[in-house]
Amino acid sequence: MAHDSMRIWVDTDFGFDDLWAMLLLQYAGVDVDGVSLVAGNTPLLQVSRNAEAAKRTFGFQWPVFLGAAKPLHREQETAEHILGQFGMGSRGRFLPYSDEPTSHSMDNGGAIDAIKKWIIENRRNHIIALGPLTNLATLIAQHPRVASAIEQITWLGGSRGRGNHSPVAEFNALADAEALSIVAKSQIPLRIIDLELCRTVWFEESHIPDMCGKNRQLVSDLLGGYLDIALHRGRMGMSIYDPLVALSVVKSDLFQFTSASIAVQLEQGAEYGRTIFDTTVWENAGIVEIGVSVDSGNARNTCLAALVNA
Repeated sequence: MAHDSMRIWVDTDFGFDDLWAMLLLQYAGVDVDGVSLVAGNTPLLQVSRNAEAAKRTFGFQWPVFLGAAKPLHREQETAEHILGQFGMGSRGRFLPYSDEPTSHSMDNGGAIDAIKKWIIENRRNHIIALGPLTNLATLIAQHPRVASAIEQITWLGGSRGRGNHSPVAEFNALADAEALSIVAKSQIPLRIIDLELCRTVWFEESHIPDMCGKNRQLVSDLLGGYLDIALHRGRMGMSIYDPLVALSVVKSDLFQFTSASIAVQLEQGAEYGRTIFDTTVWENAGIVEIGVSVDSGNARNTCLAALVNA
């Protein structure tokens, strides 16, 4: 039976800031119906190990489903050279990984079938996408009628300015630009939190709160490892990415969005994955929206508060 209230699904490549986003949803009292995994930050095996260890450590109750292990057409490209082999850095402790095969902790059935079933059962549905869009593009291609019933996708990706994985491309867009193109053209309502907005919300060492939860040392070490990405590059602060996407769903009043068109560069080469947004085009207004401003201080404080008692 369909639910009347908005239901949430998360599609993720499960690095540290993906975990942080899940903790923010938990902090906000949001029930997540399911989590689908996609290769991105690291290969799918490590993504699944991260999700399984996070469930066990933080007591998450959502079911997990394995999704795409590679992009639709191109060779896989990860961010392990930045994030490390686990897809998350640390100043000490890492998630406690099990020696048992990760697949045993995954729910039966693949991600596409699980998302399809969830959409059919929930008329009011919202997908938070934190990685490459391979799973959602596959759903659109295989089950277009069901996919057309998605009420909203909120995605972390793209950039109105410079990139972070190439000079012009953001990682989630570059990792599977063909998938992004399919989702962007699908007429499914799409809200985008891009790199430029994320760069306005950042934290430095002095902002890190005292952790009080049962996993306080682990959370402190992982957050410190995340900050170290910036410190090792000579920057004082680190931008907040995936948690900002979750925050835009649970506290949308902190954000301003505007309608936009989006084009993505699909030709292989230096420009591959580049996203071009045009906020002057009003055709299909409201189908694609991009975040253009956020209450940065409030956003940062809320994101960090979500970790204190984790």
